[in-house]
Amino acid sequence: MKFLPLLWAGLWRKRTRTIFTLLSIVVAFVLFGMLQGVNAVFSNALNAAAVDRLSVVSRISFTEPLPFSYLAQIESLPGVAAVAYQSWFGTYYQDPKNFVFSFPVDPVRFFPLYPELQLPKDELAALVRTRTGAVVGRELARKYGWKIGDRVPLHSVIWTQANGRSDWQFDIVGIYDAPNDPNQGISFFFNHSYFDEARSFSKGTVGWYVVKVKDPAQAMQVAAAIDRRFANSPDETKSQSEKEFTQAFIKQAADISFIVSSILGAVFFTLLFLTGNTMMQSVRERVPELAVLKTLGFTDFAVVVLVLCEALVLCLAGALIGLAIAAGIFPALKRVIGEASLSWSILGLGSAVAVLLALVTGLPPAWRTTRLNIVDALADR
Repeated sequence: MKFLPLLWAGLWRKRTRTIFTLLSIVVAFVLFGMLQGVNAVFSNALNAAAVDRLSVVSRISFTEPLPFSYLAQIESLPGVAAVAYQSWFGTYYQDPKNFVFSFPVDPVRFFPLYPELQLPKDELAALVRTRTGAVVGRELARKYGWKIGDRVPLHSVIWTQANGRSDWQFDIVGIYDAPNDPNQGISFFFNHSYFDEARSFSKGTVGWYVVKVKDPAQAMQVAAAIDRRFANSPDETKSQSEKEFTQAFIKQAADISFIVSSILGAVFFTLLFLTGNTMMQSVRERVPELAVLKTLGFTDFAVVVLVLCEALVLCLAGALIGLAIAAGIFPALKRVIGEASLSWSILGLGSAVAVLLALVTGLPPAWRTTRLNIVDALADR
């Protein structure tokens, strides 16, 4: 307990400097928490990928469509349990900022392949019999206040209708749930038959195929067999696991992990110099005081611990405040980024980074005190 008054006095010796240093650390860890939380959303999407599902896309590019005739050929291959298909629709609701993840599908084929998306049977039946029908995720419906029976207009940035219009009308006939991952509840699914009939180009094609394999252990062999079937054809395929496909899909927008790592690296590299300079300056100004402590019987080890504790308290306090602020911001951004939060692993990582930052910035000035000559230090007083 005798160290606490000394620790407090050392930290608040220059209050303005301490406060600004603390604020810098807080801002850095707010950014750390936000970026790690967003990164965790995408990581969870990858981890949720099923091991028994494959995605078959064009070998040329994800944006290149595949012939609808491939469906029967893929179904006939050994090891294939079921096949569905999707296309990227690319739409927004009312305003370009209101982007909607929308996909035309064959509901009879699609939903059995995705048991994690829970849609009542009567609503699935309504989707099948309603030409312009659509089902939406619970989170998406809550975001825009949609309910069953609503007629919703979506504007596609890719697909035009035969009449030249890019505005498509849909009737919401169902709302599905994704209890294991709320972030899967932000999609909009509608009938591929309506889409293919009404679009002005690329009729008779699909964006990609989803293949359910009988034995997950044989997934890569089935993927190779699919690609061999269409080798040297005008539309060669690239079959991959759902996790690889999801990762590639996310990277169409950006490499989230690389962006997060780059930003955090730049922030903490700058913070390292800032905090290190503060600690060095603090110790330099207190050389006579530290010499007095040594004359009173404080060992070199005790003085080193005192200086390190100052750095540790400063960094940990800033980290915890910053992470708490980040955790409080996520609920306000739920409509924008979905269900994101700070897990215990992220909080633990943040605390570990704060401790490491304290050691890196506190050790050099702390080590300097062990070479302190009491006579010379007191002479400078």
